[in-house]
Amino acid sequence: MQQVLQVLYLWLKAGHVIFVIFWMAGLFMLPRFFVYHQECAPDAPENAMWIEREGKLLRIIMWPSLVVVWLLGLALADTIDAWGQGWFHAKLGFVLGLSAYHFWLAGYAAALAKGERRLGGKGLRMLNEVPGIAAALIVIMVIVKPF
Repeated sequence: MQQVLQVLYLWLKAGHVIFVIFWMAGLFMLPRFFVYHQECAPDAPENAMWIEREGKLLRIIMWPSLVVVWLLGLALADTIDAWGQGWFHAKLGFVLGLSAYHFWLAGYAAALAKGERRLGGKGLRMLNEVPGIAAALIVIMVIVKPF
């Protein structure tokens, strides 16, 4: 199995990066959708359109991408035996944080669909910075490997 993973390493890596891009796009888009969603009246026809858009983004792009990112990422970690390396532990921590953020976004989408508006536009705009900061730190861990 290990030999197969080594032969496929570059393909695993390419797939991982591709699905990270898809996932990150969703992590950037969904909070922005929430801002626009909350700006419309709860009884407006536009409200139902935002609920549908948010659901499709999660269902078609974000959830599948999250699963593929994790599967390919774990296969890559196993292939290069990253488990004992400090940079990998840091990266894994940031990815766990982004995964938790993803789950929180999905919960917020469900709350919005029920008419609950827990945060204001400013709070949602600030939350939109989370994936960018996490992505920068993850890239530093993977490329620079500072420890």
